[in-house]
Amino acid sequence: MSELMLLILYCAILGSGVGFLAGLLGIGGGLVIVPILSSILLYLAILPAEQVVIVAIATSLASILFTSTSSAIAHHKNGNVPWELAPWIMTGVAFGALISGFLAALLPEATVRIVFAVSVTLIALKMFLSSKSDSPVERKMPNKGLLAFFTTITGGLSAMIGIGGGALLVPLLTFFSLDMKKAIGCASACGIVIALFGSIGYISSGSSHFALEDGFAGFVYLPALFGIICTSWFTAPLGAKATHHLPVPMIKKIFAVLLLVMAANMMFN
Repeated sequence: MSELMLLILYCAILGSGVGFLAGLLGIGGGLVIVPILSSILLYLAILPAEQVVIVAIATSLASILFTSTSSAIAHHKNGNVPWELAPWIMTGVAFGALISGFLAALLPEATVRIVFAVSVTLIALKMFLSSKSDSPVERKMPNKGLLAFFTTITGGLSAMIGIGGGALLVPLLTFFSLDMKKAIGCASACGIVIALFGSIGYISSGSSHFALEDGFAGFVYLPALFGIICTSWFTAPLGAKATHHLPVPMIKKIFAVLLLVMAANMMFN
């Protein structure tokens, strides 16, 4: 089997799991894609080590555009996307993602890694503890301008490390007492916006580094992108269907465990 076919096969296997998690938890899948795709690219020696991470992040964002679309369609059919809030949230994440994509090469990667890992760990612990609470504290949703400000930060940080935003957006929305399933549905829809505007930044900033004839659109590696989306598009609705039937405390625990695992991987790997 050729190296290219092996890459596509590995990415297709990765995409099948990522798609299900994207639908189940509204995370887009970047938390899983970035470390695993980086390992695949290093294993097959496709890129120099210093270019692997940014290519994995950009390719992850591009794949989330498709995965989140499939997931959001399924959540919309189940009535789990709060469209009265979504436009304001999408505006914030779009602005943050676009800025982050253009500035990606200038940001201190080690600092971002540590800050994100610590933040995600605290979020995971809070979510795990809240899953045990019988009477959670009710908090009022902030005004739409302030909500857009919060989600600008969320979108920027998400695009910076190649994730769809659910890892940060779902805890933010549930903190303000939005139903967990609706928060996941909203995160799926917003993942489309983060991926689109983040990808524009990575494609534009990477156009001088890689050529289309070598399989790249900016920093996005197209063969890996094809492998991921050829399976994730079909498994995302399965995860969304599971979200509709699983109890909220169980979803919160699954979400919290996944966040802890990925935070540890980002911190130490």
